[in-house]
Amino acid sequence: MGIIEQIRSKAKAELKTIVLPETNDERVVKAAAKVLEEKLAKLILIGEETTIKSKASELNINIEGAEIVNPKNYSKLDKYIAEFVKLREKKGMTEQIARQVLENDPRFFGAMMVRMGDADGMVAGSDSPTADVLRAAIQVIGTKPGLRTVSSCFVMVLPKESEPAKLYGKDGVLIFSDCGVVPNPTPEQLADIATSAAASARSIVGMEPKVALLSFSTKGSAKHEDVDKVIEAGEILKNRAVNFEFEEELQADAAIVPAIASKKAPDSKVAGKANVLVFPDLSAGNIGYKLVQRLANADAYGPLLQGLAKPVNDLSRGCSVQDIVDIVAITSAQAE
Repeated sequence: MGIIEQIRSKAKAELKTIVLPETNDERVVKAAAKVLEEKLAKLILIGEETTIKSKASELNINIEGAEIVNPKNYSKLDKYIAEFVKLREKKGMTEQIARQVLENDPRFFGAMMVRMGDADGMVAGSDSPTADVLRAAIQVIGTKPGLRTVSSCFVMVLPKESEPAKLYGKDGVLIFSDCGVVPNPTPEQLADIATSAAASARSIVGMEPKVALLSFSTKGSAKHEDVDKVIEAGEILKNRAVNFEFEEELQADAAIVPAIASKKAPDSKVAGKANVLVFPDLSAGNIGYKLVQRLANADAYGPLLQGLAKPVNDLSRGCSVQDIVDIVAITSAQAE
């Protein structure tokens, strides 16, 4: 069973409630019908009920079973407004502004449903830039306790029968992070990214993380301030006494190839066995995942947001209906 099939099975076994705010996009409505048909999640669709049902009818699809919520007449709207004002009052938030935002921006309303426990997670972005999804998630849901950084990861899946799949990760599955959010992380942010990526490995893939903080140096082979940043991130993780194995300052080959690890980092419990790769900056992460995707013909699921107190995931505006279905299943897995 492939990783996405495992995630789907998990989603079916533990039905979570996922909110889809961008119902003006027909791909979202089509995806909702597939999610409901496959019983991958319970769904909340945000918008005007007549409009959404009319669109479903035009598309000849069945969305029966989805809860449809219109923010303007939702019974808990006043409670949401009060919470939003409380959250953002130091930033000048007023009741009038909060009402305007929650009634008219479905991403903020959806994020508030997640914050208030009326949904377990949100999937958005097919009809809006990543910045809009992130803004709603950060302002309303915020980060996990102990973390200050929202980042992202890709679940990289190497072709099942290929030689690399037998050698690297968990049956060819690895987590790459951060490949989509933080351009030049500080040591503290790198430590947060490593912590979130380890959590993603457990919640999404179900694998015990072995985290490598990558660099162009392995254990003192080069001296540079960019190497110092990675080393400092490792010290921060040690001081936090994190609950996963990690190793800082590893080159990519030392992180995943046992023979090279035995020479460059012989005392490491992670070197040569890493299944979570934390890149030193966004350039390296973005280039790395795209090279593996193209040269190794790997599937790349993401970018998946991590570090938030509750799960929200961003879609590409070029996504397919199946992409949305898959991300709903992954978001359900994150919501355990």
